Amino acid sequence: MTVSVVGFDADDTLWHSESHFAVTEQRFRDLLAPWLAADEVGERLLARERANLEVFGYGAKGFTLSMIETALEVSDGTLPAAAVQQVIDWGKELLCHPVELIDHVPETLSLLTGCYRLVLITKGDLFHQESKVAESGLAELFERVEIVTEKSPEVYRRVLQRCSAEPAEFVMVGNSIRSDVLPVLELGARAVHVPYGITWAHEAVDETVDDGECSWLRIDHLGELPGLLGRL
Repeated sequence: MTVSVVGFDADDTLWHSESHFAVTEQRFRDLLAPWLAADEVGERLLARERANLEVFGYGAKGFTLSMIETALEVSDGTLPAAAVQQVIDWGKELLCHPVELIDHVPETLSLLTGCYRLVLITKGDLFHQESKVAESGLAELFERVEIVTEKSPEVYRRVLQRCSAEPAEFVMVGNSIRSDVLPVLELGARAVHVPYGITWAHEAVDETVDDGECSWLRIDHLGELPGLLGRL
């Protein structure tokens, strides 16, 4: 089948996100310097984030709560209240940060919307993601906006069912091999990987993934996507 439905990830595919988290995490490492080395702080925070995913889910709110919990653990409960407030303020900064579109995004989506059915598929906090979609000015270019708690083959299958589309008609575009490529391939669809400069450690995978019969491809930026889709 020819491609008729194109799915897009949001964070770090359409707009910048992880770079803001990286700045906040560096501040957090500096805050805990009296108790622990920076690398160890990062490891403890990542472990706490992973443990909390089933409770808090993805996004800035869960990240903030994980920072507070990590700080209290590392400091044996001696972290000053002012420092806790500082972490909360950093979390609010993340939640209120203006949406910054990545290069080539508006023109590429505008070009594709007349040729394909576009679907935004993003995971994270519902309120925050809805706010970013609205602020981005891109919502009207998508037939559907799907905010999910996780990206699994089952979730992608349900999205395609709501679109009345088959996997063979679908291509997913995103920056995460773990979330935007592997589960899509398992479903029998195709994927396009668009690397971002920073990858959250939880999303990192071995990039020497067997691509089967060229079922996934990589481009340097979204400006290359229309030409690639035309060749599929």
